[in-house]
Formats: sequence, structure tokens, C-alpha cells
Amino acid sequence: MYAEIITIGDEILIGQILDTNSKWIAEELNKIGISVYQITSIQDDKQHILKALKQAQENCDIVIVTGGLGPTKDDITKLTLAEYFNDKLVLNEEIAHHIKNMFEKLNYTFTEINRNQALVPTKCEPLKNELGTAPGMWFYNNGKVLVSLAGVPYEMKGLMEKSVLPKLTKTFKLPYILHKTILTYGIGESMLSEKIEDWEINLPNFISLAYLPSFGSVRLRLTAKGIDSDILVNAIDLEVEKLKAIIPDVIVGFDESELIEAVIGKLLTEKKQHLAVAESCTGGNIAKKLTSIAGSSNYFIGAVVAYNASIKINELNVDAQLIEKHTVVSAQVAEAMAIGIREKYKTDYAIATTGNAGPTTDLTDESVGVVYIAIASPTHVFSEKYFFGKPREKVIERTSIKALELLQKEILKN
Repeated sequence: MYAEIITIGDEILIGQILDTNSKWIAEELNKIGISVYQITSIQDDKQHILKALKQAQENCDIVIVTGGLGPTKDDITKLTLAEYFNDKLVLNEEIAHHIKNMFEKLNYTFTEINRNQALVPTKCEPLKNELGTAPGMWFYNNGKVLVSLAGVPYEMKGLMEKSVLPKLTKTFKLPYILHKTILTYGIGESMLSEKIEDWEINLPNFISLAYLPSFGSVRLRLTAKGIDSDILVNAIDLEVEKLKAIIPDVIVGFDESELIEAVIGKLLTEKKQHLAVAESCTGGNIAKKLTSIAGSSNYFIGAVVAYNASIKINELNVDAQLIEKHTVVSAQVAEAMAIGIREKYKTDYAIATTGNAGPTTDLTDESVGVVYIAIASPTHVFSEKYFFGKPREKVIERTSIKALELLQKEILKN
């Protein structure tokens, strides 16, 4: 069962807003066994919409359209849908009453323009929009479904959750789609592929594998499709166990809830230990990752962004002569920063980063892309040197991920 998502709006095409609707809709459709064949963004233009609708219905069983519904003249989706289905618009009294009540509660004037939002094609089943004034529209023709929804994200989600998703599960006999994500760190995509090549080749034909690389990490996503959920669950679990035996040293968790920052949080919570961070080249990115996890205040004490040498000296007690002798981008300074932040905040562990993220080297001896990461533990401090190349964003992200990876290994050692 395949679906296409069509978003309508010039504001998407000119980059004024991000199309978050499609991402959310795709995730929800996938949960009920519907695969997304294509996502398309188009202009607020009648001919463009008509062409996109025709192509989508030729390719898919289900078409979900968002945007272009509202009281203004540039919201043309409803009129275009009526033309597409060789239909006409009629006033739906129930929707008109709903819109009028909403305006009265808000103490707004209810005008003829607002009443026109209750005009819908006769061939559709109107879907009540409890969070807004533009109704959804459900068309069912020749075994295929076309749904039109408001583009406002919270209105779209309300219509999907209350009306569209339940109706789709009743209308079609849907398969099960099961995903399992394995999170790996410290190994590149090509090397990882070589290590698991035999395992990948021997996957059952109903299970597919996708590589999702990012700076410093690779997510492996297993997808199983079929009509028996128990068979899928057991097959996925079996393949994961096989994989864990092949690459036990690089797997840090499963699914998005087990990103490395979350794994570290669990470890520190279990051990009732605490962490502080001193960042130079990463500029607070590590602290951002750590604090993105709910409950991180239980183990993450705080951070100092020591971007300037004076902050390293005054806030972290790094010896000025150490900086003068070795420069700020050095193992010695990284380790002194880690010791300084650990002592300052009295934590069990500390991370420190210093390096050249670029585009300049800031009067150091090291080239752009060179970073030093230091970890201070209850018993010792150590540092590692890395070269992460360019551009600046890549250096910052890879340094952050590698720092967390080093910390995780150190916690597990102890």
C-alpha cells in the first residue's frame, strides 16, 4: 500500500518555511503499514495542482494533500479539487455552524468570507477540523483515497489523528511495517559495511537495511514488512542479536531514544555520578546535546565555553605559561581544561575540547580541522588528537560526537 504526500504553498518552495508536515505524515502513515512512495511540494497554481493530483493517483492508492485551504483568494485547493473530480461546491451547514461558533468564542466577526470555508465538493466526505476553520476533505473513488488537509501543522495533525488515520485502517487491509534502528559510533559507513557484509547479504528477503550516516556515527535501520507482526518481531530480534555478535564494540544503543547523549545519561544516573564540560572549539554544542535529554539536570552540572584564552586561564585555572609554551590547541591545554572544569564544578567526569574549527588557525601550530579532546575521570586525565578536516560545522559536530564516545568508554571502564 503506497501513498504520496503533496504539500501546496509557495512559501515552501522559496524556503520561507520548512515542510515539517510531510515528515510527520510519513512517520504516521508508516506506523499503520502505509509506505510513502513520493513527497511532492508544488505551487499555489491550479494547473500545477491538477497535474500533481493526476500523477499521484496514477502511482499510489492514497494521496494526502496539505495546504492551500483557507479564507483568502490564494487558497485555491478546494476549487481545484472540485474541478479535478468534475464536481461543484456546496455549503455544509454543520461546518458553517462550527466555524461561526469558533468565531463567537473568540469574539471575532463572522463574515461571508468565513462562511465560504464551509463550501465543500459534493463528492467528498467533510472532516471536521476542531482546531481550525478549514475542514478536511476525504474523497474515495475506484478504490483509491485522496485527502485534503489544512496546512497549519497542529490543525493537520488533529485531522490526521482523529479522522484520517482511523479511516485508512478501516478502509484498507494494511500490512505491518516494523523498524529497528541500531546506533553505532566511532566507525565510518564504508568500514562498517565491510564488517557486516555477510550478515547483510543473508538477511531474509522481507527485511531491508538502510545506512543513515552522520558526523561520527552511522544509524542502521532494519525494516521488515509482512502480514504477521509476530514473525516480523522475531525475525528482527534474531538479526539484531547476530549483528551484536559481529560489531559489539561500536553499537551504543537502539532507536532514537538511545542516542549516545542519552546512553551517557543512563550510565551516569545509574552510577549516581556527575559531569561538567569545558568547550572551546565546539562552542557549547556538547552541552546542547546533553541538555536535550529530559532529566539531564540530574547528572549534568554545567559548562564553560572557554572560547578565549583569558577564559581558559581565569575560569578553568589553565596556566598561562602552558598556553604560551604549547598554544591553546594542544593536548596539555585540553587536559588542563578538563581538570579545571572538573575541580570547578566538583564532578566525577569532565570533557574538554580545544581545536581549530576554521576557517583560521588563530595563531596556533596546528592546521584547520585539528582538535584535542580530553576526558577527566575520578582517577586520571587523558587526551586524544584528531583531524576532522573541513568545513567548520563538520569539525564541531564530529568533535562533539567523538568526545561523548570517549566519555562513554571511560565510564564503562570504571
